[in-house]
Amino acid sequence: MSQFVQTAPQTAWITGASSGIGLAIVQALLDKGWRVLGIDKNKAPVTHENYMHVEVDLSDVSAVTTFLQSQTQTSSTQPFAFVHAAGLMHTASLGSLDTAAGAHMWQVHVQAATLLANALLPRMQAAKAGRMVLIGSRVSGGMAGRSQYAASKAALVSLCRSWAAEVIADSITVNVISPAATDTPMLKSGVRSSSAPKLPPIGRLIDPAEVAELVAYLCSPHASAITGQDIAICGGSSLPK
Repeated sequence: MSQFVQTAPQTAWITGASSGIGLAIVQALLDKGWRVLGIDKNKAPVTHENYMHVEVDLSDVSAVTTFLQSQTQTSSTQPFAFVHAAGLMHTASLGSLDTAAGAHMWQVHVQAATLLANALLPRMQAAKAGRMVLIGSRVSGGMAGRSQYAASKAALVSLCRSWAAEVIADSITVNVISPAATDTPMLKSGVRSSSAPKLPPIGRLIDPAEVAELVAYLCSPHASAITGQDIAICGGSSLPK
């Protein structure tokens, strides 16, 4: 029989920690006794004895690299779990696609995830333990008016499955959670005015706390057999019409 053992408190790194889904994950893990290092370009969202915060522009390779170098010698912040929740959305239809906006989404969603995974997953392999969760999107399969955003989120699924295959023998899991329209500040942002959010069939938006609770489960010892998966929290949006 498998033995589920987790030394408490564990440390988790959370990107996008200042608002939305990232903040909900921070709060959920703190409530469950984790130590949390929040990573965001904005200021710390909470004050808690088990919370540390570092301001980093995740679209800046140099800034992310410097941050990682500063953490290399700090064993107290070595993460058991890493959650990449930082995100942004720019919507546009063909004929109006913005190259700079597309690059910015790619930098935050994909480039930052890659830089952090490249540093953290080998350290988890050395420790023979770890969890990684990437926050994707239900539209990663493609949606009119959101091609650039969808492409950057689809890349996370491919990265997840590739990395999961590399580290599966070292007791590390890598998964994606893909929510439908979620009640966050990003949902109300004017940069997505060309593609309005679609209310899920359950008749309400997804609550960030619902995503956070799944993250907490995937980071727990009981989820050690779940890896390489893209898990939707869609409120029925994926059901057959």
